[in-house]
Amino acid sequence: MAANTSRVLSALSETEREQALSRFHLIRSFLEDGVPLTHIAREQKLPLGTLRRWVRRYRAQGLAGLVRPARSDKGKKRAVTSEIQSLIEGLALQKPQRTIANIQREVTRIAKEQGWRIPSYSTVERIVQQLDPALMTLAHEGSNVYREEFDLIYRREASHANAMWQADHCLLDIWLLNEKGVAAKPWLTIILDDYSRAVASYRLSFQSPSALQTALALRQAIWRKEDALWHVCGIPSTFYTDHGSDFTSQHMEQVAADLKIELIFSSVGVPQGRGKIERFFSTVNQLFLSHLAGYAPSGSTEQKARLSLPEFEAAFRKWLLEEYHHRVQKEIADAPQPRWEKGGFLPRMPENLEQLDLLLLTVAKARRVHQDGIHFRGLRYLDLTLAAYIGEEVLIRYDSQDMAEIRVFYHDAFLCRAICPDLANQTITLKEIIQARKQRRQQVKSGLDERAALVEQYLQVHQPDPVTHQEAPTQPSSPTPRLKRYFND
Repeated sequence: MAANTSRVLSALSETEREQALSRFHLIRSFLEDGVPLTHIAREQKLPLGTLRRWVRRYRAQGLAGLVRPARSDKGKKRAVTSEIQSLIEGLALQKPQRTIANIQREVTRIAKEQGWRIPSYSTVERIVQQLDPALMTLAHEGSNVYREEFDLIYRREASHANAMWQADHCLLDIWLLNEKGVAAKPWLTIILDDYSRAVASYRLSFQSPSALQTALALRQAIWRKEDALWHVCGIPSTFYTDHGSDFTSQHMEQVAADLKIELIFSSVGVPQGRGKIERFFSTVNQLFLSHLAGYAPSGSTEQKARLSLPEFEAAFRKWLLEEYHHRVQKEIADAPQPRWEKGGFLPRMPENLEQLDLLLLTVAKARRVHQDGIHFRGLRYLDLTLAAYIGEEVLIRYDSQDMAEIRVFYHDAFLCRAICPDLANQTITLKEIIQARKQRRQQVKSGLDERAALVEQYLQVHQPDPVTHQEAPTQPSSPTPRLKRYFND
């Protein structure tokens, strides 16, 4: 018996051997000592039917009978009907999102009503886990989150410096003291060179973004910097922004046309294509703002401000020019400033700062010169130079923040600065206007006299000789009576 038992045990695996011996020790007291199975079941807290089944199998097969028989479907997933699977998937995709336990209870209730086989908890969990993550995200978090995580993104890549600039605004997570000493969060406007990731311009303000703020930032980006550490400048080939009103204004379209810049806008509500500038804002938040007093990340209720805007700007400028521009970025394997300077290219520049200011800080409109000046937005603009251009079409440029004067151009040539007497301190008197008109009439009369003299000279050359051509004597006409006479007389 011992040899037979040893042979059986050697044929079993270690797990099966431990299982068979454990069950044998439980029923041995019944088999050898006659202890009732009811007593063993109560003491070991086992079902009486299980002990009886073990005794029967031991007597029939020995220790091998005490090994749990392998399931025919071991390692295989129990198949469920298509109705059950569709029901589980449908419940898992409902909003708000259900837990696995809630889905299993609901499926159990419906399966009982329909007479279906009830799936186990593990089966329900397996079916839910096999659902497409994109489908789960779209069902529970909406199309915006789905687009950010799963939509295919086209990333624009510049081939060289100044080929493309990106621009955007961000409300910074820091409290600063404004002019009145009240805590407020500043806006940061950034223009970033796509190729090098170098910052071409920045602007800090407590005011919300506007077309003027964008124009001022673009002015700083294009013109040469006074700081020797900051070399980024020039006119970009492409300007890539979102659909903000400050970027899509008629003024920006005009500026782009004048400077020969191509404007490109990202899709409405889809900011993924501008990930580089979004990443820059994240870098500012993590590497700069988090070390300053007044830092207030999203969700923070603290509003303690210690720095003023000038103090904050000085710290930001130092971090930007001395740290960020010289910090190697993993994606481009280079630092922004050296990468922008590579190739030794000459940036395209405007002729002078005055021309740049005219393009960026003023708006162009076509107007006609009237006898009392140029009419614009219910105002009247005058200058003595305009006396020579009455009735002509001119181009005016104006600063929306200062309507006291306008710049007047004729055929792309600068004429004058016309003044609005109602808004400006400078006034033009009636005497000056009369004098200007008189001078203009004299100029017109002088031009008329010159042309009349030329015509007279031409006619004298071609007049017939008085000797060869004599006119017939004319009859003397009777003098016209001074008295008024009737029509029939």
